[in-house]
Amino acid sequence: MSNASLEVKFQELLNSADIKINGKRDWDIQVHSPELYRRVLTKGSLGLGEAYMDGLWDCKRLDEFFARILKSNLNEKIIGFNFILASLKARLFNLQSKNRAKKVAKRHYDAGNDLFQNMLDKRMVYTCGYWKDAKSLDKAQEAKLDLVCKKMGLKKGMKVLDIGCGWGSFAKFAAEKYKVKVVGVTISKEQVALAKKMCKGLDVEIRLQDYRDVNEKFDRIVSLGMFEHVGYKNYRSYMKAVYRCLNHGGLFLLHTIARDTSVKSSADLLWLSKYIFPNSMLPSAKQITTAAEGLFTLQDWQNFDKYYDKTLMVWHSNFIKNWNKIKKDYDERFYRMWTYYLLSCVGAFRAGTMNLWQIVFSKGSLKDVYFGAR
Repeated sequence: MSNASLEVKFQELLNSADIKINGKRDWDIQVHSPELYRRVLTKGSLGLGEAYMDGLWDCKRLDEFFARILKSNLNEKIIGFNFILASLKARLFNLQSKNRAKKVAKRHYDAGNDLFQNMLDKRMVYTCGYWKDAKSLDKAQEAKLDLVCKKMGLKKGMKVLDIGCGWGSFAKFAAEKYKVKVVGVTISKEQVALAKKMCKGLDVEIRLQDYRDVNEKFDRIVSLGMFEHVGYKNYRSYMKAVYRCLNHGGLFLLHTIARDTSVKSSADLLWLSKYIFPNSMLPSAKQITTAAEGLFTLQDWQNFDKYYDKTLMVWHSNFIKNWNKIKKDYDERFYRMWTYYLLSCVGAFRAGTMNLWQIVFSKGSLKDVYFGAR
């Protein structure tokens, strides 16, 4: 097909999302090369993202562009061979096995502590903030950490496991404010190095360790923004690992991005899976409860997905504002990739295609009725 024919076909697809090629509105796409049309029509969402990284198109408001794309389900109308291949791969292999899990640590979380320090809040929290009464990112993240501690009913002297502890933000907060002992595990070497510095002098132990290798007892277990890397083949074994490590009568809080429907691959998130979070996938409510069935009692379930829109927008603003401080270590393609990552995720939450859940389970029944903090 000619470039003109491909452009017509591409515009026909965009019509359902009220987006125009080279239009004047903030969410209209500005095309710099007709190569864009061929890439998108053959490679779908992967082609769209790679074309943006290569500078083939721009948009003044990527967040609104993606919100419109996803609200209209336009992403489902262009599949491509890569989607089929990714789906088959996810079914044939355990993409989140112990060895493969290290890939996301190396690709994303080891991308450079300077990058995250110039994007996140002062506590280095890399999950959604709790904006109920907060006016700044720092306050929103402290409110979220405190919310988790209150939901866990933390008391002085308790032993807590943090699965996927990141840079030690929760461990530091809980140890300082609630006087608990925290063991944090992560498979990112960069996170371990900084987390140990941040938690120095506190009753906190940071380990470079896979959650599957933890084999000791805790009064409470939390996992904030790590379950997205577990994969459907490992959901049950993950829950069994938590069950093994949690004392009877203990509480387990799972904080995860999720979706409304069950899938067995991240084929519809090909670009994100290839460039940002290798082999990641989002769980559904059914997959979570099925994995927990017979092990835990469900006590509380809260969704505050709309707060992720605001959190991501502040992260993006910080990234842009501080780019000159870190750009010596990255290139222009990385800048476009990271911008695309943050704002495409904003669009997903704004469109309602992603959820943000905090779920509280207990091991065994509780003595009193559980009332989750809000």
